[in-house]
Amino acid sequence: MVRHPVSKGFTLLEVLLVVATLGILAAIVILAINPAKMLADARNAQRRIDVNTISNAVYEYAVDNNGTLPANITATSTPICKTGGTCGALIDLAVLTTGQKYIVSLPFDPSSSTPASAGYTILASSTTGRITVAAPAAENGVTVSITR
Repeated sequence: MVRHPVSKGFTLLEVLLVVATLGILAAIVILAINPAKMLADARNAQRRIDVNTISNAVYEYAVDNNGTLPANITATSTPICKTGGTCGALIDLAVLTTGQKYIVSLPFDPSSSTPASAGYTILASSTTGRITVAAPAAENGVTVSITR
């Protein structure tokens, strides 16, 4: 009786099939996760935090100043200037960052590439005096704003 040696291991074809199957499954998982949407959602979450931070700082300023808002906030939605930037026609909220009393520095939009603009807008209602801070660059059709 002649015994043939038993080969142990996988054939090249079996290995290639497993690698191809894993590649297809990985592609399906990546498409299901949708990293672009997840990153946009993360940026929108940061925008919500920033809008709330600016709103709180303006509110605290008003409380300390007998209900008076910073003088340059108007009834027209206007972009906010970055801390230490050249503001021009933008709303300068340096009164909030002076001495770091209300906020250390104004936050800026995570995808903003404009040098002077923080990427957020602010307005004060002429009838109610309430302020609205918004993030016009919000992604995925989301509206990010707060009114106080």
